[in-house]
Amino acid sequence: MPKEKDLKRLVRARMQKTGESYTAARLQLQKKNESTRNLAKVAGMSDASVHKQTGRTWAEWVRVLDAADATKNTHREIAQYVSSLGTPSWWTQMVTVGYERIRGLRERGQQRSGGFQITKSRTFDVPVARLFAAFTSGRLCSRWLPKGVTLQSMTAHKRVRLGWPDGTQAVVGFVPKGDGKSVAAVQHEKLPDRQAADAMKKGWGERFDTLSDLLA
Repeated sequence: MPKEKDLKRLVRARMQKTGESYTAARLQLQKKNESTRNLAKVAGMSDASVHKQTGRTWAEWVRVLDAADATKNTHREIAQYVSSLGTPSWWTQMVTVGYERIRGLRERGQQRSGGFQITKSRTFDVPVARLFAAFTSGRLCSRWLPKGVTLQSMTAHKRVRLGWPDGTQAVVGFVPKGDGKSVAAVQHEKLPDRQAADAMKKGWGERFDTLSDLLA
C-alpha cells in the first residue's frame, strides 16, 4: 500500500476525476492495489521490479499477452514473443514464467512439462576450486551426497550436472566470491510433484550443512 499521505493524494485526485466520495474513491484504490499485489505474488516478482526492467507492470504484461492469445502457446513461443517486444533475455524468462503462473499454466516451481524444480544456494568459506572438487571427486562426494548420484557433465569450476538414482537431475553453478569464499547454486529438475520438490529442497539444505562441516 502507498504511505498514508500518498494514498490521500491519490484518493483526492480520483475524487476530482470521478466525482466519487472520499470513502468510495479510497475503496477503489485499495482494490486496485490489492489486485496488483496479488498478480506480483502469484508471478513471484514484485510489480516495481518487473516494471523497472521491462517497462511494463504485471497487469500490463497480462493484457499484452492475453491479447496475443499466449495461453494457447508453448513456453518457448511465449518467451519468443516477450523477447520480440524488447525485453532483456533474463527478464524474458521471468515475464514468461510469471505470466504462466498468473494464468494457471504452471504452479510455483513447476515446469510447463508438468514436472517441478527447486533451487538452493549456499556460500561456503572455501575457494571455488575446492568447492567444485566436493561435487566432482568421488571420495568427497561419497561423504555427503546420496549413494548412486552420478556426474553427467562438467565445466571446470563453473558447472556440473548430477544424475540422481530416481531419474531427476541437479545442475550446479559455482561462483567465486573473493576472500576465499564461493557459492554453489543448485537447480534440481524433473521432480514429480510439489511434495517431492519440498522434500528435495529440504534435503539440499541438509546436504549443504554436511558439506559445510566437511569443508571446515
